[in-house]
Amino acid sequence: MTKQDLSPAEQALRDAALEYHRSPTRGKIAIAPTKPLSNQRDLSLAYSPGVAYACLAIEEDPTLAAEYTSRGNLVGVVTNGTAVLGLGDIGPLAGKPVMEGKGCLFKKFAGIDVFDIELAEKDPEKLIEIIAALEPTLGGVNLEDIKAPECFQIERALKERMKIPVFHDDQHGTAIISGAALLNGLELVGKSLADVKLVASGAGAAAIACLDIMVSLGVRREHIYVVDSRGVIQSEREDARSGRLDASKRAYLQTTSARTLADVVRGADVFLGCSTAGVLTPEMVATMADRPVILALANPEPEIRPELARQAKPDCIVATGRSDYANQVNNVLCFPYIFRGALDCGATRITEEMKLACVREIAALAKAEVSDEVAAAYPGEEISFGPDYIIPKPFDSRLILRIAPAVAQAAVASGVATRPIEDLAAYRQSLSRFVFQTGLVMRPVFTAAKASTSQGGPARVAYAEGEDERVLRAVQVVLDEGLARPTLIGRPAVIEMRIRRAGLRLKLGQDVEVVNPEDDPRFRAYWEDYHGLMGRDGVSPETAKVALRRSNTLIGTMMLRRNDADAMLCGMVGRYDAHLEHVRSVIGLKPGVTGYAAMNALLLDDRTLFVADTFVNDEPSAQQLAEIASMAAEELRRFGLPPKVAFVSHSMFGSSTRPSAKRMRMAAELFKRMEPDIDCEGELQGDAALSETVRRDALPATTLRGEANLLLLPNLDAANILFNVLKVVGSRGVTVGPVLLGAARPVHILTPSATSRRIVNMTALAVADAAAQALRHEG
Repeated sequence: MTKQDLSPAEQALRDAALEYHRSPTRGKIAIAPTKPLSNQRDLSLAYSPGVAYACLAIEEDPTLAAEYTSRGNLVGVVTNGTAVLGLGDIGPLAGKPVMEGKGCLFKKFAGIDVFDIELAEKDPEKLIEIIAALEPTLGGVNLEDIKAPECFQIERALKERMKIPVFHDDQHGTAIISGAALLNGLELVGKSLADVKLVASGAGAAAIACLDIMVSLGVRREHIYVVDSRGVIQSEREDARSGRLDASKRAYLQTTSARTLADVVRGADVFLGCSTAGVLTPEMVATMADRPVILALANPEPEIRPELARQAKPDCIVATGRSDYANQVNNVLCFPYIFRGALDCGATRITEEMKLACVREIAALAKAEVSDEVAAAYPGEEISFGPDYIIPKPFDSRLILRIAPAVAQAAVASGVATRPIEDLAAYRQSLSRFVFQTGLVMRPVFTAAKASTSQGGPARVAYAEGEDERVLRAVQVVLDEGLARPTLIGRPAVIEMRIRRAGLRLKLGQDVEVVNPEDDPRFRAYWEDYHGLMGRDGVSPETAKVALRRSNTLIGTMMLRRNDADAMLCGMVGRYDAHLEHVRSVIGLKPGVTGYAAMNALLLDDRTLFVADTFVNDEPSAQQLAEIASMAAEELRRFGLPPKVAFVSHSMFGSSTRPSAKRMRMAAELFKRMEPDIDCEGELQGDAALSETVRRDALPATTLRGEANLLLLPNLDAANILFNVLKVVGSRGVTVGPVLLGAARPVHILTPSATSRRIVNMTALAVADAAAQALRHEG
């Protein structure tokens, strides 16, 4: 598809995607050392002469490679680019962005390092030789985007030759998730695996793998009918009679008079689609058995849209590969965690038992009580096991905690674990280090924002600096994502000029509302209301008029006060305190709250840290610190995170009697009384906040488990300095915030350094806040 063929929305997505891949660092992955290399001794340990000892130890016992090198946590994502996403045979170089993306998912979801390996080779035998020769380097191989039927041959040969896990995700990832969907779907409609008639559209790698695993689950092979591009795979076909039918298809050969999908789908209980858009029509669905389960997995457009399927069969259960429908079959539910378990137990291969263990854990998790983080990400939705919830949500933190141990246990049972895990409970606890440290902290927030938009219409978000090009670029993304209905505060002529200069598609009055500070029909109502608020604080009518003309933030706060907006962002220009003063005078505090505070999040490589109070209170009292912690903890739940709070000090459990140490100690005690169900500790030093080992060495009876994710600092200087230092050295500038805590309405004050990406993030948070506030009012 050429650039000229793209719609304006697709063109904008293309431009944003290319910029995402280009900057600030080219590509999506990098290699970083895991040990210090800061002096001569470090160098002598890392390289000559010290490295020789590790080499000799591995020579003597090859299993020690998992102890002394990264091999035990390193997966190769390997492709030859012959079947890349829906793009086809675009070649290995063009497929590299996809492989890097897969590497990101491995790292973010399960902490697994990846080498992406793109091979310019189509001969299956040569590919097998090349990949097999990489075994000393890799702990596992994830085959990706290799076309059928070669992918079957390659995987089969590599499994036989290599003593590490080899997994073709296009086949088995889709198969595992769809297998879980089938188990739960049939349970809901009261049908037996052994009795159902299953029809598959498509006979490529994914379809055959799905069918194989469904047979392993209990579907009878004689009840399965497969349709490929030449019709039903049946005994009278020329390729079947001549012996040219591929062996993977021959396993599902049927003797039948049916020739087309319409013929064979009649009376079917299950439809499995791994083919192309629109091949299953509503008329076909109408001929299926009662209460059918339809797995329409073609992407980006399924074999049938769920709403069309339900028109034909209102009692059907539908799953697709799309994120905008219920029951998304998403491979990220599986592949990071099956590799996590396989690597940790030193599995020599991924067996059928390991795959089935993964299927059953995913199916069981959908029936478990919904976790707080999932519920928080879908405010107002009833998420429970049923027709619209047969597969867990992709960001359910329990996936790794359930799947990896089950896979490791199945590896032991099937005799392929070289390092069996003796204490599964301890192993499960160790996996918690990957939970909530994925760097994908905004996912639940965006999900909540989009969910609220679909339920009650887009929230109205006012942007005080509506003329700023960063804001305009962010607003374009907000519109494309359907996050909100923006209102730009600024001069229309200036906004129009900057939209043109930036090459954006925004249309004033159509896509966005504009409030012109120099000429708005609400001006009189706003200044009169503002004067009514501030008349006894020295603000005359003339002063009120001038203030409304000069301050876009003041206009935004008045919009919130008069319900002309649901949320507001400001702070891109000017001092934080000046913006906060308008919020203080017009919006006010939440009921029961005595003050404001600010919190920032840092998206570090291996964890997400929230720091408070970074912008508001110079020297907060113990009572203020406890209240700030309580407000911040509530906000963390918006991110789907269980708060773990540390009151940080120079002192360690009473080692200092200085006033600041006593204040932090008292704040922790007050907070524990206010929020007894939240993990908390204090006063303690910074390293102890992030290390349970350090903490327990000082105080075995510590009341905080694992790592803190919310740090309360003794004063504004400490919090702001810590945040800004970590921003540069740890998060490469990837932050969220400042999040304003305590305001009566959803409003956040950003800083002049904010990027368009941060503005989009904060828009999603503001919308999620507005939705939560609306729910509270309804309650």
